[in-house]
Amino acid sequence: MAKYSKLEVISTMKETGMVPVFYNPDIEISKKVLRACYDGGVRAFEFTNRGDFAHEVFGELVKYAAAELPGMIVGVGSVVDAPTAALFLQLGANFVVGPLFNPAVAPVCNRRQVPYCPGCGSVSEVGAAQEAGCEICKVFPGDVLGPAFVKALKAPMPWSQIMVTGGVKPTEENLSAWFKAGATCVGMGSNLFPKDTIAAGDWLKITQLCRSALEIIAKVR
Repeated sequence: MAKYSKLEVISTMKETGMVPVFYNPDIEISKKVLRACYDGGVRAFEFTNRGDFAHEVFGELVKYAAAELPGMIVGVGSVVDAPTAALFLQLGANFVVGPLFNPAVAPVCNRRQVPYCPGCGSVSEVGAAQEAGCEICKVFPGDVLGPAFVKALKAPMPWSQIMVTGGVKPTEENLSAWFKAGATCVGMGSNLFPKDTIAAGDWLKITQLCRSALEIIAKVR
């Protein structure tokens, strides 16, 4: 059962402007990364469903956040069907993100008052997702669609709340382009978690990358 309300989750995404996107099959590494992000100011974190037994790691991560990281909202990503969404909701997911929009996922999340942020690659998909009750839609892949897509979408549909994911970088040039185009927040994965940094266990660097990215976002908004 989700610990945070739908309003709290959406407000946190909007206020911080960034949702780290991460997956690792090792629970201890995942805990270290979650703590590093938390220390860097992150308050909404997406753990993706990208490997066998990912739900087991996720369940432990949610318990860890509840016990050790006050105010850290943990959600699940890479969800493509309703049964998977239900599984992670039962493990305490506070939000559900997908690379695509599956209309069957929306009622499962809506019934539990948990935000569903589906991946959309067209104005029609965003419109359909909004009709299904999705308050924040994920524009994916961001690096393919580009900031111009977000700007064009917001012109006829200014009420749209957009989370851009895919190729987002923790630089002023990149983040400025997205937020000036009208993005509500960004999802950031590999550019926030370099492989060599994870391998070296340099958690301080991840904290610094998160803090720097959030500072840039606050500046360019």
